[in-house]
Amino acid sequence: MNPLGLFDAVDGNTPLSADERAGLLPCLATREELNQWERTNILEAYAWAFSAGNLARQDPVTENYVRGLHRRMFDQTWTWAGRYRSTEKNIGIPHFQIRDSLAGLLGDVRYWLEQRTYPPDEIAIRLHHRLVSIHPFANGNGRHARLMADVLAQRLGRPGFSWGSSAIARAGDYRRAYIEALRAADRNDIQLLLHFART
Repeated sequence: MNPLGLFDAVDGNTPLSADERAGLLPCLATREELNQWERTNILEAYAWAFSAGNLARQDPVTENYVRGLHRRMFDQTWTWAGRYRSTEKNIGIPHFQIRDSLAGLLGDVRYWLEQRTYPPDEIAIRLHHRLVSIHPFANGNGRHARLMADVLAQRLGRPGFSWGSSAIARAGDYRRAYIEALRAADRNDIQLLLHFART
């Protein structure tokens, strides 16, 4: 079996434009090399996000945090890390609506928190779902939205989510289950995504 080329399409991944591809910082040849490089970068962002000082001090329900977390997750991989996409994708809203839609989402999350509209897990999962729906960045949106949900859950005194206890960034049954749960949430049924996140 031949390894996937660096930018070969993978089920559920957002295709990159030529300009976005040109923003790759390291010199890599295969998709597996890219995945490994991104994993290392993301692990550093996890360590930062969950350090005692940052978890207590940083407010994740701000635009600066949303963008800053994406930048920390991919700053060693992509020149455009932390910047909103400027191209249209196979998922997400039109790029010129990102800033306003994200502001609306963050306002909704603050309201849900203040009014205790939903239980803590559901608030975090609703944040995750809407971030994926907006798709603010050229790539890494699912991974970013999952980390955002984990950060918010832990800020609310809940454990981080297990997200199916597998590598859902790779094609396979777990990724299909995750995508189906996101599609159910698109139809206003959040329960499947809540269940997937905690199994």
